[in-house]
Amino acid sequence: MMNPVTDLMSWARSARVAHAHCDVPCGLYHPHAAELAAETVEKMVEKLEGLGADDGSLAWRNSATRMIAAKEEHAEIVKHEISILWGDYFKPPHLEKWPQLHEQVWNTLKLAGFNKQNVDMKAAGELRSEVKKIADIFWESKK
Repeated sequence: MMNPVTDLMSWARSARVAHAHCDVPCGLYHPHAAELAAETVEKMVEKLEGLGADDGSLAWRNSATRMIAAKEEHAEIVKHEISILWGDYFKPPHLEKWPQLHEQVWNTLKLAGFNKQNVDMKAAGELRSEVKKIADIFWESKK
């Protein structure tokens, strides 16, 4: 004879963590996270450049380490969020209307990787600008 409580406990124990956005598909796409992440990359580069030379203090190293970690984390968020838009949202009709989109996405992903590896204000500004261009296409495609 089946016991509902035992069955429920067994089912709950066998649960696995799933990470997705979103192969249901949910239809909820938005470039805001990528834009905010690109802005954060730019802000962290600005702060890093404002730190001045390493004075050897623990405080300086702590600040630099935290800023670098935030910059790299947010550059990765840009890559993730733009990849979601590219892989799940944009479709062939979008490429027909915006033929530059493929190269735009590819260059943005490469630029995000460059920003992870470097502290370069020009590259950080370019990343923010390129993400904005993709966001603009996204919003235009919703009309």
